[in-house]
Amino acid sequence: MGTWIALIRSINVGGNNILPMAELRNDFESLKFTNVRTYIQSGNVVFDSTAKTPSLLARKISGRIEKRYGFRPYILILSREDLLTAIESNPFPKAVSDPKTLHFSFLAEPAVDPDTKALDNAKSPTENYKLTDRVFYLHAPDGIGRSKLAANAERYLGVVTTARNYRTVDKLMSMVTQSDS
Repeated sequence: MGTWIALIRSINVGGNNILPMAELRNDFESLKFTNVRTYIQSGNVVFDSTAKTPSLLARKISGRIEKRYGFRPYILILSREDLLTAIESNPFPKAVSDPKTLHFSFLAEPAVDPDTKALDNAKSPTENYKLTDRVFYLHAPDGIGRSKLAANAERYLGVVTTARNYRTVDKLMSMVTQSDS
């Protein structure tokens, strides 16, 4: 049995793609997943499954949501190890003291030809970023609300991403660790 993290993209945003967390937990349980826990309303689910393939898990979950709610969200599945590696590889360790300024954009696949010039041009003087095969890290001390880099990163990277701030990433790791005990 493995512990997995589902990052569901674009739910409960601006009154669109509404998916209550209690119902989502029930949906995961109906798929025979166990120890299902959610965190905040933005589509973060930690669960246990005997499945070995993240892509199979994503297809099962998105299919279930489409059948019940009429929309098919993008779902990125991380293993416990994926999440731990993302945290340990954080290039901005001092930023964790203000977790809303540090963002992890998890990549669906490695960005093979990112437009680094556009990324650099969009970056404000206070922002810093680092791209790895699995995560685009963004430290935005002035926030991401008006950040051109945050708004355009996915387009410049050329791959689908789903972003979470450090507070959420840390909480998800805590939830994963709790399931280990």
